[in-house]
Amino acid sequence: MFPWIVPGVAALTVVGLTPLVQKIGLRFGYIDQPNARKIHRQPIVRIGGAGIFVGTCVSWIVASQWVPAGTENHIFLALLLGGLGFFATGFLDDLFNLSPFVRLGMQALLSAGVWSLGIRLDTLPLPGLTDTMPAWLSLLVTFLWLAGMANAINWLDGMDGLAAGTATVAAGVLAVGGWAVQPAIACMALGLAGATLGFLRYNAAPARIFMGDGGSYFLGFSLAAIAAVGLPSDGSFTTALLPFAVLLVPMLDMTLVIGARLSDRKSPFFPDQRHIHHRLMHANFPKSTVVWCIYSLTLLSGLSALTLLHSPLGWWLLGADLALFSLTMRSLWLPTATPAPVMGQ
Repeated sequence: MFPWIVPGVAALTVVGLTPLVQKIGLRFGYIDQPNARKIHRQPIVRIGGAGIFVGTCVSWIVASQWVPAGTENHIFLALLLGGLGFFATGFLDDLFNLSPFVRLGMQALLSAGVWSLGIRLDTLPLPGLTDTMPAWLSLLVTFLWLAGMANAINWLDGMDGLAAGTATVAAGVLAVGGWAVQPAIACMALGLAGATLGFLRYNAAPARIFMGDGGSYFLGFSLAAIAAVGLPSDGSFTTALLPFAVLLVPMLDMTLVIGARLSDRKSPFFPDQRHIHHRLMHANFPKSTVVWCIYSLTLLSGLSALTLLHSPLGWWLLGADLALFSLTMRSLWLPTATPAPVMGQ
């Protein structure tokens, strides 16, 4: 019974704290103003990630009471410190509009720090890399994984409730997938799911508050870190694939969009409308359909990862998810003729 208190504490904290965050944002002008690129037509507070961060951390402190003495304590500390650092990086960007290179530099330092504390990817689902990688390569891959997923969730935060709901689904899958081998870390995934679910009360369409870069960076880091250390790992190709399968949708969206931008000789950070939610909107799907479609793709990729642990059927589910994803991105490499109003990158 005790572990299920964790998501409840997170959700209640976020639900109770978010109105206060909204008042503070209104008072000090931390507002996302509407413009031609964005969906919303009213000024909306953009620092809602503060509520997600506090709610998650409170739930993690509760979960720490269930962490046995031993090797998981340093992971708990790394999650807290890394989460704080990634949240602070995004929050500073919300306030002062940092350059992409400053943000990446801060993310690199934070990734190195948590890597030293034990949050790391030591294997890859590639020939010769399913065994433990050299330390320098593990550090590089961990940085790309943590910083990449932080930015992937940030870029996915382009519609009301999209990033928060996607994170809820992914965190729930991570909790289920890791429960048998890392129950304490699975409990932290439950806390993250509870926090994002509570935030959806205010962020689901029509959104009354946005999570901002602080919230999306924190969610991306937390999901990537928990996926790296909280899932089964036995040195096989299948278990090395699990973190990437669970977070397949945001990872593929970011990778393909960056590739498309580079093919057009543009910066990887150039804002455009090539993301999965943009493509579905350009296909004239209703906004609610777009959001639920991406939730479903995330759930399917998560189910494929869970099934891979027990049955080859997981490969079929993963293939189906890739096929459905490719349908949404079929016009990725084509120029967008008439931009639709969107927010985010």
